[in-house]
Amino acid sequence: MDLALAGRTFLVTGGSAGIGLGTVRRLVTEGANVAACARGEDTLRAALTEVDPSGEQTLAVPMDITADGATDDLVAAARDRFGRIDGVVNNAGTSLRTPFDEIDQSTWDEDMGLKLFPAMRLVQAVRGEMRERGDGAVVNVLSVQGKHPPAGSMPTSVTRAAGLAMTKALSKELGPDGIRVNAVCVGIIKSAQIDRRWQAEAPELDRDTWYRQNAEKRNVPLGRGGEPDEVAAVIALLLSPTAGYTTGAAVNVDGGVSAVT
Repeated sequence: MDLALAGRTFLVTGGSAGIGLGTVRRLVTEGANVAACARGEDTLRAALTEVDPSGEQTLAVPMDITADGATDDLVAAARDRFGRIDGVVNNAGTSLRTPFDEIDQSTWDEDMGLKLFPAMRLVQAVRGEMRERGDGAVVNVLSVQGKHPPAGSMPTSVTRAAGLAMTKALSKELGPDGIRVNAVCVGIIKSAQIDRRWQAEAPELDRDTWYRQNAEKRNVPLGRGGEPDEVAAVIALLLSPTAGYTTGAAVNVDGGVSAVT
């Protein structure tokens, strides 16, 4: 299926690995241009070189997206290189889970400061341009725990629930401008973040076995962990004109584990 993304330009935060890199890869395959940011400069540049050896379709913007002015710098770099911005993928984040009694104010501030506030600022920074064209798309990468939070899932579940509320509210507010805002809510997706949990819990197991056992433990109907490229495929669809009448949706990409659609 041709998603009609060729020549369009997208911003991807957290683009050096996992879902972010998978999204960059899928968008480049579809003929789009991508400006991706991440904190680790060497890792980001190496990842984008692997995806786009010529460097014609990608731009690495090493930065801490939480820093003052970072979102404006990312937007400016993308415009300078590609001339336009057609959409945003807010993917930066971590999976931080701590017992409630152990969460202090700085932890709440850090989690919101990484997962929620930069996404809001980035949408604000590109809204004017997309509104003038009457076209644009935003995809927020969230967690299914934002829909049905289990015990011990904070602060991530709370922050992701806030991201879901932002998605819904922005879809109503930006819809009249022709800008669509959707979310993907992920479950157990193979990534460096989850790999660290594997190494901490059961380094004696090989990676695939650990993901399979973890999926079974959590009663994932498909019985396995997801691949970043499987999430990226849904993100690319939501960014594309093919999903032109879809906004305010929160699509689960979780192997069927969530009890809430």
